Amino acid sequence: MKAYHIHVEGIVQGVGFRPFVYRIAHEHDLRGYVKNLGDAGVEIVVEGKEENVKAFLRDLKEKAPSLARVEKISVKEIPPQGFDRFYIEKSSAGGESGDSVIPPDVSICDDCLRELFDPRDKRYMYPFIVCTNCGPRFTIIEDLPYDRVNTTMREFDMCDYCESEYKDPLNRRYHAEPVCCPVCGPRYRLYTNDGTELTGDPLKRTAELIDKGYIVAIKGIGGIHIACDATNEEVVEELRKRILRPQQPFAIMAKDLETIESFAVVTEEEREELTSYRKPIVALRKKEPFPLPEALAPGLPTIGVMLPYAGTHYILFHYSRSPVYVMTSANYPGMPMVIDNEKAFEELKDLADYFLLHNRKILNRTDDSVVRFVDGKRAVIRRSRGFVPLPIEIPFEYSGLAVGAELMNAFGVVKGSRVYPSQYIGNTSKIEVLEFMKSAIAHFKKILRVKDFDLIIADLHPLYNTTKLAMEIAEEENAEFIQVQHHYAHIASIMAEHNLDEIIGIAVDGVGYGSDGNTWGGEILYLSYEDVERLGHISYYPLPGGDLASYYPLRALMGILSKLYDVNEIKNVVEKHCPKAIENLRYGKVEFNVILNQLAKEINLSYASSTGRVLDAMAVLLNIAYRRTYEGEPAMKLEGVAFRGKNDLGFRVPIEGEELKIEELFEQVLESKASSADIAYSVHLALGRAFGEFVVEKAKEFGVKNIGISGGVAYNELIVKTIRKIVESNGLRFYSTYEVPRGDNGINVGQAFLGGLYVEGYLSKEDLIL
Repeated sequence: MKAYHIHVEGIVQGVGFRPFVYRIAHEHDLRGYVKNLGDAGVEIVVEGKEENVKAFLRDLKEKAPSLARVEKISVKEIPPQGFDRFYIEKSSAGGESGDSVIPPDVSICDDCLRELFDPRDKRYMYPFIVCTNCGPRFTIIEDLPYDRVNTTMREFDMCDYCESEYKDPLNRRYHAEPVCCPVCGPRYRLYTNDGTELTGDPLKRTAELIDKGYIVAIKGIGGIHIACDATNEEVVEELRKRILRPQQPFAIMAKDLETIESFAVVTEEEREELTSYRKPIVALRKKEPFPLPEALAPGLPTIGVMLPYAGTHYILFHYSRSPVYVMTSANYPGMPMVIDNEKAFEELKDLADYFLLHNRKILNRTDDSVVRFVDGKRAVIRRSRGFVPLPIEIPFEYSGLAVGAELMNAFGVVKGSRVYPSQYIGNTSKIEVLEFMKSAIAHFKKILRVKDFDLIIADLHPLYNTTKLAMEIAEEENAEFIQVQHHYAHIASIMAEHNLDEIIGIAVDGVGYGSDGNTWGGEILYLSYEDVERLGHISYYPLPGGDLASYYPLRALMGILSKLYDVNEIKNVVEKHCPKAIENLRYGKVEFNVILNQLAKEINLSYASSTGRVLDAMAVLLNIAYRRTYEGEPAMKLEGVAFRGKNDLGFRVPIEGEELKIEELFEQVLESKASSADIAYSVHLALGRAFGEFVVEKAKEFGVKNIGISGGVAYNELIVKTIRKIVESNGLRFYSTYEVPRGDNGINVGQAFLGGLYVEGYLSKEDLIL
């Protein structure tokens, strides 16, 4: 007789791990117990024959439930205690200082879906149907261990039927913490926007209202969505007016894959992502002609689509004539998604005609994740539902907080050798979003069992609210505070995901505060454990009005043109090639003349090497977009036109010393008589060639084999593909990130990696900002 104490780490709570252990213990004739621990790990004690214990341990590693991830098994022999059977013990609030992980929210499983539409089943047409293999996790958890009492489901007492399933180790609902039924679980109610409750089946009536052209606020798993019939152009346009998003693409939800394939092109990789347990929004190429309203994604070649991921969605489509809904987050631009019933009536009464709300509290606001496939590889744009709180491994151990950037924010908590990126936070220049961030940080500390941070890492930008918050937290916790340059963090995120010790990286985005005080965004950087060096960049150009240029890209265009022409010639070029851009300035002709005066006298100018602003400026010159109403709009619309191009016009971006002479690209464009599509296409190829050739030259000079790209422009198919081909044709390895977002939503991981280099003494504070 042998006895062993076993501690299992990984994703082992909330995924059916204890009943799995119970079953294999019985199969191998072992006695003892299994229980959840307060560190999200699992403790097992087994007694039995040596060969049976060995077989049990083998099954523990190889046969775990599909949602589980066994990362570490610690085994220690102990004296036998004389157990008479194997049982599942009540969870413990304690732990073994392990580093296990809470699972993310999981879309409804096939078994629950079958039961949902089975008239003989107790949960027939019940939207909150779940089992151990699916349903909410992160959005409802308040504390560890992951037991019902530590979730928002504690407000719903189980009926005898649900409790019998919950307590049966051989039932797939054994300790499924959100388990419930129509007798004992949450319920939906349907209201008018003045709070009057409507009678009848709330989901059936909601589907009927959407079919009739009404706009409905629908409370889901991680927040409230605004939904309407996506096939009805009139109602889509009306929603745009109400939600104050004149151009920003709407996410849509389609009934099934067949419906998606009627309006979008779906690759095998995209199909796999759409149907994964994450069920994210996937940006798909529109079919031509596009059979849905253009107002869903104006001027873009792609449409963001997701499949139903909760019982609620399946029931709505069951009753609805429309196979496609707009399903966008319930918030006005820049504000956090609404999650509370009372606030929904206060804040969304002018937005929604009706409210479909349930009475289960959403503890952790979690937006839908957004994914795009770039050059055949997954590129996460917004990492949230279905991903969070899964960690990223790094080769350093410390306790820290990386606060991320200002826009598209997510922070990262460092515990041991892992970074736990938060759910999508948003635009932290808004005080409401910053308050959400503060509460989310506190929650992560609680569920990850982090008492104090030793290191707080922030962006170099002195005016970011996140930088100020990081300084406050460092002072409160008596933690060390460091700043890292924005684009260093972008490239470091590649090193973190792929465990690289050196890389030459291309950091391309719209804006990042540079070490010299200028606006960077077209950078070639060398990063290693011992050195950070800026090797090259897009040549600086003036940005009259500074940040205004990001909203009115004519300003960026005029700044670039000022490197080629005098003020009078700039005026002539703009009036000849893109006169409507002048009309789209906030103050029209008057403002245009002020900008000309700024350039002539060199006043109120900042200087930039931003690739994003270059693409924005080109979008203006080609009369594709004149204003930015959402992040990345002009550049995204330029890419859309470029996809229609067929002829490479051979444009070049000359490289002189450490600079890519971007102004000469604009001179070539002005001389071209080709179509806008061919010009846009050729501009992307020229930028890709310039970056590709530059990094290959530097790789040979430095003896580096790893090349990577990150930043918001790293979602651009044409640029990334062109660079990758050049890099690989020269025998070098090409990387981007496929788990960590390439844009600012993923910058916290790079900050955390650089924080590790600092903690380990490889890099100094000065290295990270020079």
